[in-house]
Amino acid sequence: MERELYGREAIFGNDGLAARLTGLTPYGSARVAYEHRDDPPVAVLTGGRGMGKTAVLKQLRHLYRETTPVALVDCEAVVPPADPGPGWTPVTGALPELATQLTAKVRAARPVQFPRLSLGLVAVASISWTREDETRAQRDLQSLGPVLATVDTRGDAATGWVTKVLTKLAASAFDSVVPLAGMVAEATIETVLEESFSRFQRRAADWYGSYPHAGGNGRIGLRQLAVDFERGGDLRRRAEDHLVLALVTDLVRAYGGLARGARRGRPVLLLDNAHTRLGRQLVEPVLRQRAAGVRDQIAVFASSRARGHQGLSHAVRRRLPEVAHGSHWVRGAEVTSGILAVELTALSPAHVQAAFDRHDPVGRAPAGLARGVHRLTGGRPLGVALLAQAAGEALVPGALRVGTARSGAPAPESLVPGALLDRTVELREDRAPVRVADELLAQLLPGQQLDVLSVLAAAHGEDSARLLATARLRGRSLEGDVALQVRDVLRAQDWPVGPDHFVADPLLRSLLLHRLRFQDDDHPYYAVWRAVHETLRTAYAPGGRCPSVPHRLHQELVLGRTRDCVTHLRERFTDGDVTAWLGSLRFIASAPYPRPPGHAGPDPRRAVALGREAAGSLPDGETGLAGLGERAVELQLQLRRLLHAVWLLSDPLALPDEEVIDKMAHELRQLSGRHPTGNSVLWDAATHWPRDIRAWRPLSMPPGSPGTDGSPGTDGSPGTGGSPRGQRRGDGGSDA
Repeated sequence: MERELYGREAIFGNDGLAARLTGLTPYGSARVAYEHRDDPPVAVLTGGRGMGKTAVLKQLRHLYRETTPVALVDCEAVVPPADPGPGWTPVTGALPELATQLTAKVRAARPVQFPRLSLGLVAVASISWTREDETRAQRDLQSLGPVLATVDTRGDAATGWVTKVLTKLAASAFDSVVPLAGMVAEATIETVLEESFSRFQRRAADWYGSYPHAGGNGRIGLRQLAVDFERGGDLRRRAEDHLVLALVTDLVRAYGGLARGARRGRPVLLLDNAHTRLGRQLVEPVLRQRAAGVRDQIAVFASSRARGHQGLSHAVRRRLPEVAHGSHWVRGAEVTSGILAVELTALSPAHVQAAFDRHDPVGRAPAGLARGVHRLTGGRPLGVALLAQAAGEALVPGALRVGTARSGAPAPESLVPGALLDRTVELREDRAPVRVADELLAQLLPGQQLDVLSVLAAAHGEDSARLLATARLRGRSLEGDVALQVRDVLRAQDWPVGPDHFVADPLLRSLLLHRLRFQDDDHPYYAVWRAVHETLRTAYAPGGRCPSVPHRLHQELVLGRTRDCVTHLRERFTDGDVTAWLGSLRFIASAPYPRPPGHAGPDPRRAVALGREAAGSLPDGETGLAGLGERAVELQLQLRRLLHAVWLLSDPLALPDEEVIDKMAHELRQLSGRHPTGNSVLWDAATHWPRDIRAWRPLSMPPGSPGTDGSPGTDGSPGTGGSPRGQRRGDGGSDA
């Protein structure tokens, strides 16, 4: 079924990248002028997990499979069969799969045949065959059945070869100078050519005459190919490269010598996860051949998670919007300059809204939900798709609520990004519904130790990650080295690791902290969550391993304790550096909110921010009012409201609230009148911070400054009150 992809018009447009490289429009398959007629580049789509690389390749396969030969292989999913022979490697496993897919019937053209590839694969498969083990040969030939069927359509043709091959081998004079693998391969090839190849197809063997040491004799080349394959190392790599080129040559020959118009466009090879070793082994022979001037006229699209991969060292790089109408690619002197690396960009807010409109056509969702999801996901297509589906299903009457029986749809105002993480969605009819947060983590971090990553996601930087590893992951860590291992894993998968957040991607960090909060399912205690954050609070406390007042208060707020945070802000309010004071407020209030599971009512922070707490609902010990004078009580309550407002408005799992925004601005203006020297800065915050929030930007520091990312440290400190960035002890420096 065709998928709805957003923000990928530069690829799928009628004059987009796919059309210009294949010569056919994706929709309707009309002819299009080639952008690079004689020398097309290999197009490599780059981007991290969840950026939609696989979705684009699958969509290309879906759109072109009826009009031109097309094949898709995931280079991370090619696994050996239950009983692989010595002739099986990932390359010899992938090539038959590609050939089989390329053989599928397309409009107005005969199926492609692969005689050269068939001969080469049979030659390397035969290297271990013996008279005493005919079943080995039977299994190997049976596994090659689909690709051999492109030459010989008789389904049982391979069955009769085995006996004839081994009989021919037994009748041969033994020559100790000739490797046994070569003798078996030669006997096999002779039998295959006699039994299955027509007179014209037998000429395909001559192509192997160009193999090293073949001297123009194709049969000798095939024998040498088998010998090199058996020896391993660089010789095996040479043999595998030649097999890749055999597939390319067969595919090109299918387009040569035909009547004009017999085939339309170019054949399409799609290689997912081509940054892997197998991917490079499939792509590099094509690149080298093209660099040497041999043209193949095949449209190759690949994907790579690693933007800085060595194989892309000399690629021509473009961002996706830049290739909408022309790639402006030019081949350079280096082999890898034959690559056009296209970085997939995040979806825009308009694309996210379109995804929500598709799942919620009547517009029941809150007006800001799509923008909130864009902020949370950063426009990562995987996250957008799942959260949009979750919102659409949640708003349908009779939808299944989390943890409840099937009932009416929840109130729209209760739908915030954090609530969508708890929803379940049905991805396929043959699969049970899955929880959104679990599915996102499974796809963004497949095969990883999520219990370890969830703990380390609470860390601010590498030092605190190692501290957590030592304290909370004793069975897995030696002096915190598991944190360094996780850091390397994240970097290898193109996830950012930063000084302010060990897990720097906002979506991934939110998902891991969500898992940390709810994984033990012990409401209201949350033992794992509490233990991790208590460990950090202790480390940041006076006498701890890395004492820092702002970081300690950040942890207090994570644990739901607001008194010390408000008291600290009150006591430091009259300090001279009001910009540093605002930085501390912003950093402390960036703490994850310890929300209850499945909470569907108003956010509790809203009532506090608006000054609507029930009178006497909290004892003085919770508010910090005990023993304060009248003016101090007034300031304490004012800062309590401001802290909760900033905490709520900065939360990526919540949505901005206009009434709370106005209240925050009001409190900042009131504080401006109370501050002896910093009234201008506070007044600017009252003006610019609401603008930042309404524009879905992080709070700027100093208020109104352009080009800041809003993360702790952009003001010269990580919210520490002006301490120099980069110090690690005593001031809560950037690696704390």
